[in-house]
Amino acid sequence: MIWWNKRKRYSFTLNNAQGGNGIVQFRYTDLKRATKNFSEKLGEGGFGSVFKGSLHNSTTVAVKRLNGAYQGEKQFRSEVRSIGLIQHINLIKLIGFCCSHESKMLVYEYMPNHSLDKHLFPCNANILNWDTRYQIALGVARGLAYLHESCRDCIIHCDVKPENILLDESFIPKIADFGMAKILQRDFSRALTTLRGTIGYLAPEWISGVAITLKVDVYSYGMLLFEIISGRRNSHREHTATSDDYTYFPVQVASKLLVGDVASMVDHKLHGYVNLKEAERAFKVACWCVQDKEVDRPMMGEVVKILEGLIELAMPPMPKLLQAIAGGSYSV
Repeated sequence: MIWWNKRKRYSFTLNNAQGGNGIVQFRYTDLKRATKNFSEKLGEGGFGSVFKGSLHNSTTVAVKRLNGAYQGEKQFRSEVRSIGLIQHINLIKLIGFCCSHESKMLVYEYMPNHSLDKHLFPCNANILNWDTRYQIALGVARGLAYLHESCRDCIIHCDVKPENILLDESFIPKIADFGMAKILQRDFSRALTTLRGTIGYLAPEWISGVAITLKVDVYSYGMLLFEIISGRRNSHREHTATSDDYTYFPVQVASKLLVGDVASMVDHKLHGYVNLKEAERAFKVACWCVQDKEVDRPMMGEVVKILEGLIELAMPPMPKLLQAIAGGSYSV
């Protein structure tokens, strides 16, 4: 009876998803053959591995094979529920799934330019020019705005970071990995849930244990935006020229915005080929997104309009939490 109940619950969830956008249910043997026995690994995460595959119609796909009975089941349900019923140019497209006793798998469209982190941080990475970076930042903001404000239910991604932003052949960003996503009905503005996400992108309310809102994604987006514009991890600590101290990079950004020193914070690999007005706008947005109080952070729809130049933004204050992390001083 336990087995039957589980199968019934899966059938209900997956059939609903399948009926929405024609999602295909694959057999295990189909995906084993498509991936050549899971031989070409594209990446690996906490919940499983991703393999490159080719379907009968020559469509190249990415097959995510989930590990672990309990965690794998939770992620499987979350991903199918959250992304199986929606479509947006800046969200990864779910093509199908496999739910068998051998394994649970999700089949996604293949992204030839892989994840954003591969283009930002390695020394030997292909350099993304300024226009491409800005369009990636804007595309991710549009994708999150859609999840938060345009879906029937509010979907909180809960793990926004460069590793979960995939790039297609034209470097259009696609938000991926919805295994930690939280679905919030429109009648509710908050949700109590277990801590989830990645260190460095976690909003303060995750740590304090209070109910979360979609503003946790806004915070993570702010940290991501620091990284897109600077080419540095948000955890990067910059050595100051006047002392032996190291300044936490988001704190350095907030400080240098006051004196108008934007150029020194942009990725040096761009060699000055930067739209400084857009860079200043992006850094201001990032600083507002990482404010301590969620009420002080903008909605993602507002972020889109700001990055598009439709709304002007005031100078952001220094978040006290970041100041405490930095251990430094900051004055307005």
